[in-house]
Amino acid sequence: MRYTTKTEYGLVCLLYMAKKMPDYVVTIKEIVQTENFSESYIEKIFQTLRGANIVTSHKGKNGGYALTRQPSEITLKVVIEALEGHTFDVYCEPETREGIVCNHFCMCGVRPIWTRTKQMLDQLYDSITLATLAGSESEVRQKVLVA
Repeated sequence: MRYTTKTEYGLVCLLYMAKKMPDYVVTIKEIVQTENFSESYIEKIFQTLRGANIVTSHKGKNGGYALTRQPSEITLKVVIEALEGHTFDVYCEPETREGIVCNHFCMCGVRPIWTRTKQMLDQLYDSITLATLAGSESEVRQKVLVA
């Protein structure tokens, strides 16, 4: 399981915004200058996040982007699904195996493992919010590993 830079950069941007809450509008230029990211890449990421109703755009002189809800209401699972499609692809499931041919589909003992892995990741990621991730590493470790 690997997540792309789209998810990595998207999370960095969202955490930047979460730390600036409440009601703070962030420009892409501000994030790009702070994080040293490609402006065109971040624009694409924000278009995706806006389409997933995670951020909203504000036009005009003081325009930019803002979170659509509080950081405590946006989960890691929602962000990953918006940017990657799924938290974990179980390719043997009929709905995700488009274009993949498996000759062992009906006799595969691994499928329950992949399905359970996805369930566990979804449950973990659904319990972690931007508010949690916006804390220090030790705070995040304490909240996530203790739970």
